[in-house]
Amino acid sequence: MLPLEARLKWLIAQVQRYPGVVAVFGFASGLASFFLVERHEASARIIALLMLLGWLWLVLEPVLSGVLARRFGLRLPPALLRYATQMIHQESLFFTLPFFLASTSWNSGQALFTGGLIVAALVVLIDPIYYQRLAPRRWLFLTFHTLTLFVVLLVALPLILHVPTGRSYELALALAVVLAFPSLLGSITVPRWWRGLLVVGLMLMLAGVGWLARLWVPPATLRLTEVAIATVIDDDNRAPRNRLEEIDAAQLVERGLYAYTAIKAPLGLQERIEHVWLHEGRELDRIALDIRGGREEGYRAWTSKKNFPPAPGGRWQVRVLTGDGRMIGTLRFRVRETAAAAP
Repeated sequence: MLPLEARLKWLIAQVQRYPGVVAVFGFASGLASFFLVERHEASARIIALLMLLGWLWLVLEPVLSGVLARRFGLRLPPALLRYATQMIHQESLFFTLPFFLASTSWNSGQALFTGGLIVAALVVLIDPIYYQRLAPRRWLFLTFHTLTLFVVLLVALPLILHVPTGRSYELALALAVVLAFPSLLGSITVPRWWRGLLVVGLMLMLAGVGWLARLWVPPATLRLTEVAIATVIDDDNRAPRNRLEEIDAAQLVERGLYAYTAIKAPLGLQERIEHVWLHEGRELDRIALDIRGGREEGYRAWTSKKNFPPAPGGRWQVRVLTGDGRMIGTLRFRVRETAAAAP
């Protein structure tokens, strides 16, 4: 037995013996990247790049295996390839989870997406489910495979390339669908001519589903660190002087109101966001802001509203959205109707 082959078999045995180690390592590296994004951006970028290199190996595995067999006479054991795929799935899901857990608006459809990622992470951790229920169903396994690559790209692209959230979503979706092509082509056994049409149709379907579901996907590298509703902003300290949850209608009309947000983003990232003011669920104003990443406390910005409807009482919201309409967070407050003066 070749020394390299022996080492590979030893590695497989260790992974089988301690299956949770890969998941723990993935989650730890995800947490490390999450906290390193601002203070040590280079380290976070290296970790994200290593994740993408793992996926590059997985995509090119048939070609690389052929090269190793032809030039060095080394044939990778099928068990190693199976465990390598599982390991990359584990590492990818647990790496991205801290980012999505922090950026999810849990009172929106984003909770379904992040909840699905949690379930996927548990599935890949439990061998009987992963190998006996998921892997034999090729269409389900390929969907799982593409989703895992997609979420890694959503986190890695803003960290590595400083691509804005909307553009990173488009690039991640396009790359995930294109890189799914070899797997789709190899798993469909219909005649050659029909196979090409079917693969193209499936790729278009994946892209369409991903695009329609974009509003349910959290902006993984953006999150609110502070929010407030105030009537006065301290320009020198870039902070609200007072924080309100409720305000009188007369005071509201007299002073106006500020919506203050601090948004944490990766160093070097420039992003356009929107504050959307709603009264009783009806949109009244949409104000765009440009933010820049790199501040430990988040990029502090605010919008003001001076004009209000004749009867402003009731529930108000200020939704903080990315440029492509995905939710970052929500501010809520109430307006009390002014009591009538005594006769």
